Amino acid sequence: MKLTKSEEQLMNIIWEKEKAFMKDILEAIPEPKPAATTVATLLKRMVDKGFVGFNTYGNSREYYPLVQKSDYFSKHIKGLIKSYFGNSVSQFASFFTAEANLSKDELEELKRIVDEQLKDKKQ
Repeated sequence: MKLTKSEEQLMNIIWEKEKAFMKDILEAIPEPKPAATTVATLLKRMVDKGFVGFNTYGNSREYYPLVQKSDYFSKHIKGLIKSYFGNSVSQFASFFTAEANLSKDELEELKRIVDEQLKDKKQ
C-alpha cells in the first residue's frame, strides 16, 4: 500500500518524532497549514492503511509509526525500479548516476559503498 504526498508529509513528521499528538503534528507542518480536520482525516486514513497506530489518553491520541521509514522507502524504490527500469537495478543505477549530476566525490563514495557490498558478498 502506498501513501499520498500529504500522507507522506505527515508520516515523515511521525517518523521524526516517533510519537506525536495532533498538536505536535500541526506545529511541525510548514505553512500554509491545512485545517486540523484535514490532518485528522489523513491520520485516520493512515491508521486504516496500517501505517500509523495510536494510544488514547482521554480525548487525545498519541500517534506512532507502525512501518519503519527504511522499510517504506525500500518498498517504494523497489516498485520504482520494477515499474520504470524493467526490474533492473543496474539500469536504475546507470540512470541515477547519469541524471543526478553527481560530483566526483559523490561518485567515489558510491564506488566505496559498492566495493564494500562486494566484499561482504564474498565472505
